[in-house]
Amino acid sequence: MTDAGSPATPSDEQGGFDLGRAPDAQGATYRVLARKYRPTNFDNLIGQEALVRTVSNAFETGRIPQAWILTGVRGVGKTTTARILARALNYELADGSINGPTVQMPTLGTHCQAIMESRHIDVLEMDAASHTGVDDVRQINDSVRYAPSSARYKVYIIDEVHMLSTAAFNAFLKTLEEPPAHAKFVFATTEIRKVPVTVLSRCQRFDLKRVEADVLMAHLGNIASMEKVEAEPEALGMIARAAEGSVRDSLSLFDQAIAHAAGVVRAEDVRQMLGLADRTRVIDLFDALVRGDIVAAFKEFRDQYDTGADPVVVLSDLAEFVNFVTRVKIVPATADNVVFGETERVRARDFAAKLSMRVLSRMWQMLLKGITEVQGATRPAAAAEMVLVRIAYVADLPTPDEAIRMIEQGGGGLSLPANSAPRGAPSGGASASAAMPPTMSAAPVRSSAPRAVGEAPARAQMLSPATSSAPPAMKIASFPDLVALAAAQRDLQTKSALEADVRLVRFEDGRLELAMERTASRALIGELPRKLEQWTGRRWTVIVSNEEGQPTLREQATQERSARERSAEADPRVREVLARFPGAKIVEVRHLAPDLPDADIPDDDAADGPGDD
Repeated sequence: MTDAGSPATPSDEQGGFDLGRAPDAQGATYRVLARKYRPTNFDNLIGQEALVRTVSNAFETGRIPQAWILTGVRGVGKTTTARILARALNYELADGSINGPTVQMPTLGTHCQAIMESRHIDVLEMDAASHTGVDDVRQINDSVRYAPSSARYKVYIIDEVHMLSTAAFNAFLKTLEEPPAHAKFVFATTEIRKVPVTVLSRCQRFDLKRVEADVLMAHLGNIASMEKVEAEPEALGMIARAAEGSVRDSLSLFDQAIAHAAGVVRAEDVRQMLGLADRTRVIDLFDALVRGDIVAAFKEFRDQYDTGADPVVVLSDLAEFVNFVTRVKIVPATADNVVFGETERVRARDFAAKLSMRVLSRMWQMLLKGITEVQGATRPAAAAEMVLVRIAYVADLPTPDEAIRMIEQGGGGLSLPANSAPRGAPSGGASASAAMPPTMSAAPVRSSAPRAVGEAPARAQMLSPATSSAPPAMKIASFPDLVALAAAQRDLQTKSALEADVRLVRFEDGRLELAMERTASRALIGELPRKLEQWTGRRWTVIVSNEEGQPTLREQATQERSARERSAEADPRVREVLARFPGAKIVEVRHLAPDLPDADIPDDDAADGPGDD
C-alpha cells in the first residue's frame, strides 16, 4: 500500500473502493463491507449526483469555497464525502502531471492513502461529539495560521459539528469567515437545525439525500459479485428497503445476511434475520381485509403470529403494502421497480385497478392509528385483531360526506344486507349515523341544546325516508329545534355558531331574524339560508336585525345552570353538607326523574345530588 509521499499505481486502487492492505501469510483481519467498500473518489459516490456536479464545476472553474457543510441522515456518505474532498483538494502525482485541485483521480496520488486512512498531518479530523469545548476550537484557530507541511491545503474535517457548544461556535466564527488561503473546512452533521445560522451563512451547504432503494439494490449486487457471494434479488431488495436510504446500513445488513446464510443469501434467510413477515402472506391478509372477510383475515393473522411474527411488524408491513398499492395507483410505473418482488408487483397492479383511493387512504389512516394502539397494548395480538376488525368492517362503506350525498340522491348506495359480511352496514330506512361506522368520526356528536327541544322528532323528520329523491319539507317549531337540526346534520360549526354567536329576535317557520355577536362569522348569514333549505326542503329568509334580541342559547343555559345552583345552595340540607365539609362547592345540579316520589329518595342521595365534594 502506498504511503503519503510515495507514488501510486493503478493497482493500488480497485474500482474506487478502499480495499485495504493485502493479507499476509497469517491472513489479515477481516474488514466489514461498510469499510472495505467505502468510496475513495466521486465516481463511486452513489446517489449524490447533485453534490458531485456542483463540486466538479466548482473545481473546474476555480470557484472553491472556504467551507462546506454536509448534512443528511446516518450512512449516506457525509464523512466519506469530506475525505474525498480533502483528497481532491490535495491531489497530485509524483511526476507532476497533475498538480492542482481536481475531481478526476484515476490513481492514488502522493497524499491519497494517508488522507483516506485519517493519518495525514495536514488533514485534521475531529469528532465534535467528544471535543465540544471552546478549548478544542482554540487549538484549531491557533494551528490554522501555519502553512501546511506537505500538502496543498490544510483541511479540517469536523464530524457531528452540531455537538459543539455555543462558546465553541462563537470562537469559530472569525476564523471561519476569514480563513487563510491555505485552509479549508468541511463540516458534517445529522442535525442541521442545531447549527447556528451564523455558521451556516459562512459555509456552502449540501444536503445529502437518502439513496433510492433500487440504487442500493444495484450497489449490493455489485458488491456481491466482487465478494463472490450468490444472493437472490428479492433478498437484496429486502435489505435495500430495510436500510431506508442509508448505504452504510445496507452494507451492514448485507454483511450480517452473508454470515446468517452461510452460503447463498436467500430471501427467506433475510426475512428471518430481519424479523419480517412473509410478503406473500401479508398480501393475502390485505386481500382478505379489502374483501371484508374477517374470518380469513383472522386465520391468516393467527398463522403468522403462531410462526413468530410480531403483530406490530405485521401491521407495519401491511401499511407498507397499502402505501405501495397507492403509489402504483397514482404512478403505475412504480410497479416496475425491481426492488419489490414479482408477486408483490403483479398483485399491487391488480389491487390498484380494483380499489378506490378512498378505500386505500382510509385503510392507511386506520393502520397508522392501529399500530400505535398495538405498541401500547398489554396484549398486542388481541389489539391487532381488533384493528383488523375495524378495517374489514369499513372496507367498502362510504365516507360521511358520501353517505349524506347518497341520502340526498336517494340512498340506494346505503342499502346493504343486514346479515352480510362485517363490511355491511345496518340496512333499512337508515339514518346517516347508522350507515357510518364508529371509526369514521373522531367522536360521537351530542347536542348541547336545551332539554325542552324536541330533538328526536326533528331528527326523525329529517332522515326519513331515504328513498325519495329530495328531503321532504319539514316544519321547525322553534329556534332550539333549529339548533337541534344542525346537530342532527352533524354540522357542528353551524350548531356552535347558532348557540354562541347569535341572539334570536324573531322566529317564524321559514323566517329567521337574528342579532349578531361580535364573535360571529360574517359568512354565517350567507351560508345559513342555503343549509336550512337543504335540510328542510323549503326556502328560508334570514335577516340581520339591529335590535338587542334575546340572550344567546349558551348564555341562557349558563343562566339556567346558575339559577339551579343558587336554588340548591338555598336548600337547608345542602347548606348543612357544605358546612360539614369546608371547601366543598357545588359543581353540578342534576334533575331527578319526574315520576320518582320524594319519599323514595334517601336523605344522603338528596344531599349528594346537588352538591359534590
